[in-house]
Amino acid sequence: MGEPYFTPGVPVVLESKGIGDVAPGDLAVVRTGRGRARVEQLLGPADRIENVLEALLVDRGRREPFEPDDPPEAEDANRTDLRDLLTYTIDPDTAKDFDDALSFRREADGIRAWVHIADVSWFVGAGTPLDRGAARRALSTYVPGTVAPMLPHELADDLCSLRPHQDRLCVTVEIPPSGEPLLYRSTIRSDARLTYGQAERLEASPEVLDSLALNDELAQRLRAARFARGALQVQTPEVVFRFDGSGGVAEARLETEPHAHVLVEELMILANEHVAAFLASRNKEALYRVHELPDPMSVQNALAKLADLGVPTPPMPERLTPRQAATLAGAISERVATYVEQSGRGRWAFPGLVLRALKQARYDPHNLGHSGLASPAYCHFTSPIRRYPDLVVHRALLGELGLSDDPLPGDLESLAEHTSAQEREAATIEYLADDICLAWLLERVLFERGWEEQWEGEIAGVIASGLFVHFGEVYEGFLPARRLHGEFFEINALGTALAGRTTGRTYRLGDPIAVRVESIARNEGKVELALAPSTK
Repeated sequence: MGEPYFTPGVPVVLESKGIGDVAPGDLAVVRTGRGRARVEQLLGPADRIENVLEALLVDRGRREPFEPDDPPEAEDANRTDLRDLLTYTIDPDTAKDFDDALSFRREADGIRAWVHIADVSWFVGAGTPLDRGAARRALSTYVPGTVAPMLPHELADDLCSLRPHQDRLCVTVEIPPSGEPLLYRSTIRSDARLTYGQAERLEASPEVLDSLALNDELAQRLRAARFARGALQVQTPEVVFRFDGSGGVAEARLETEPHAHVLVEELMILANEHVAAFLASRNKEALYRVHELPDPMSVQNALAKLADLGVPTPPMPERLTPRQAATLAGAISERVATYVEQSGRGRWAFPGLVLRALKQARYDPHNLGHSGLASPAYCHFTSPIRRYPDLVVHRALLGELGLSDDPLPGDLESLAEHTSAQEREAATIEYLADDICLAWLLERVLFERGWEEQWEGEIAGVIASGLFVHFGEVYEGFLPARRLHGEFFEINALGTALAGRTTGRTYRLGDPIAVRVESIARNEGKVELALAPSTK
């Protein structure tokens, strides 16, 4: 017999002939039909986290065989030769595919920058089986410790990846200190592969360190200008996991944005803007990354919620247009970031109020601007190894430059909707994978410390049926309203608190709260909480 693992379901009779030894507690891929299910693949024991995460990718349709491909030789004489230009990559420690590389040179009137992006379109022909498969997958899906890549490993991790000391084909955006950028195909040879940690600690050759100094100078100037024009200032720390090598989760920690990430991010944003502006100036359809102006009522509502919670907010205009709402959202995000940093309150609750007031970023064949970045034209161009929209943008750009005759997909509207939907689905899978890993770790910690452990937390979300609580720095759980003892609690009009009907006692967003863990559903990544005895 076998039972569904990630969702409740009816047990089924398993047929495993020809598969090998199937043991109780194993995870398996099965095909169901007529009351029975045939085992197609064994994934291994369910008491090892790597097997569970692999099963999640399979369960959500993210593991599939790649289509056949016969890439051309990685040589092309009709390119600008930049192999003598000092170049480096900066990526997380665990990165295997390197989409982007950077070069810098100080000139009389400022800093010249080169952003080199892997020329994936050279290796993946438009309309080929692999191209159609990549369009269907739309992007790579990352879970702790592994990835379901959009492209096969021989391309993603080798031929297209900008590995150090190897000639690689790129599309380069050359950005002079003043004037228009230059866009062309190139050949580069990266001199160094830096991790974020190495870039932070300045562990590199003297030549690379000199280039990093130019990178830092330019990136800081770009970031200041971006925030000054009204871009949102909302940062979400990322949870980073360490595994114990024996099938368990050893540690989870929050990683706030490292300074080294800023060095890369600001140059990538600038390159994306330049490419989008070039295509938009020629009325060229592609897959732009758009973030439409917010609904004024949504921003007004967020402002009212923050004011109700005692957070300083900018003044509200009498009448608010969508453009003014976008400007106001940027000002609110700045006030919230400053308030959270200074007060230590609402770290998990308040930035979310700002984000939920905005529309969701998506892909569109037409340039509609990017409100969150306060950018008139934006696209995703810098990660074609892991995002299909970037590959479409490369083809549109190279076509306009007369460097390629690869056609664009016929129905860009449908492709924009599909890639946007796949992006949302991948994010859901990635969040669930993090929640599962955290549930595994929390269960392990409680077995070691005892389940009566009391945790200090913050109310991060409020719904009619209870509270979402962030606790122990990295964990989140749900505290049902039925466990708030003494009276009946109901949500207030603004949705910022649960209030007691009799006493008026409130549990507000951003408030501290002491909890204990009531139960953990490891395979669902869910944690149920109760009030700690001291708070009842």
